[in-house]
Amino acid sequence: MEPVYLTFVFILAIFLGFELISKVPSTLHTPLMSGSNAISGITLIGAIASLKSDNLTFAALLGTVAVAFATINVVGGYMVTNRMLEMFKKKDKKEGGNQ
Repeated sequence: MEPVYLTFVFILAIFLGFELISKVPSTLHTPLMSGSNAISGITLIGAIASLKSDNLTFAALLGTVAVAFATINVVGGYMVTNRMLEMFKKKDKKEGGNQ
């Protein structure tokens, strides 16, 4: 793909992401974020597709960085989701020992 088209797609994605996040109410940010972490799979596909490049060393470096950042995003998203779900669980009354 031409660099001009890639730049256009990148700028369009930035604008679209900003508009989407600014229109979502703050109560839905956490569920939306945890759901969007699944999209990190696209990053993994991009990393695999980069191996088809002519400059294999540079592609392998970019792919490794992409996989590392996608892994951090997915693990962090699951940790936030787990913490959010813990907030909705009922507390066991016997844990305090006073009741």
